[in-house]
Amino acid sequence: MTIFRKGELFSGPGGIALGAREATVIGNNEEFKIEHAWANDFDHDSCETFKKNIAFDDTSTVFEGKVEELDLDNLPEIDAFTFGFPCNDFSGVGKKKGTEGYFGKLYKYGIKVIEKFNPKWFLAENVEGLFSANEGEAFKSILRELSEAGNGYKLVPHLYRFQEYGVPQLRHRIIIIGIRNDIDVEFKVPAPTTKDHPVTVKEILENIPSNLPNHEMPNHKQEVIDRLKNIPPGENAWYANLPDKYKLNVKGLKLSNIYRRLHPDYPSYTVTASGGGGTHGYHYSEPRALTNRERARIQTFPDYYEFVGKKESVRKQIGMAVPPYGVQQIFEAVLKSFAGIEYEFVEPNIKMEELVK
Repeated sequence: MTIFRKGELFSGPGGIALGAREATVIGNNEEFKIEHAWANDFDHDSCETFKKNIAFDDTSTVFEGKVEELDLDNLPEIDAFTFGFPCNDFSGVGKKKGTEGYFGKLYKYGIKVIEKFNPKWFLAENVEGLFSANEGEAFKSILRELSEAGNGYKLVPHLYRFQEYGVPQLRHRIIIIGIRNDIDVEFKVPAPTTKDHPVTVKEILENIPSNLPNHEMPNHKQEVIDRLKNIPPGENAWYANLPDKYKLNVKGLKLSNIYRRLHPDYPSYTVTASGGGGTHGYHYSEPRALTNRERARIQTFPDYYEFVGKKESVRKQIGMAVPPYGVQQIFEAVLKSFAGIEYEFVEPNIKMEELVK
């Protein structure tokens, strides 16, 4: 058996970690798998969720606190590393400070981990907005630093559209796989599995048992309920035929996610981590916001996965996470690469040679 011991920064509630744990392949009568070694995040509830579902209450492997204060010298050895470095300064919703912002600089702590441990491979993740931050220079700089970190790495960056990988959600993320230069292994981007037949929200939100964790029904004012009743599935607060008394008096930019209802025959729009009234994601057949369990299903967390914290904290954790089932397929491709197993692949849609010269 080949086991990769994995460390993780910015671990959140464990979306990446769950995808890694579920990824197992058999090659030449040998099992290849990934095991949790340690993780770090600064958010208390996220750490408690991670302990409960990934580390199984083993507090010694989950380090809560700012990444700047993490003592790398006291961490167990690892041979795999993952980090979804904070997207706040790269997201299209934010101010897009890029690497000039506080959050934008935190990827450098991932570089420090790679420098210290020289893992055999790593996975780095961020939002699509990373492309354009700092007029595209931030992404080039990050790729260059990752490729030169430690003993050097062969990088395969790719913009994954997770609805093409069985996730019932329009969620796009840049994921960079790095394989150490001295290892004769070539990673290839796994081919999409549901590109022509994406999973719909109706398929995963029908008949949810009422006793599941994190499935508390929202309480709405009657005005909100009546407004939603007059918005068809797939439409939002700016629906042309919405009666005047339910229209919002908003000037300027009209965000598309305000009171936007899901459409049962399509994947969900992106589940978000936070936002004010009208941004919670709304059911296609019931005049209400989604429950956190419904959001978790859209993110492909299994029903047993229990999030710790109050409702808004849980909503944030779910929205910030990477869909476990989507990233599981990427991890399986990594394991198949090391096991020498052929698999269907596509060419990366991000060309390293054009960005890092």
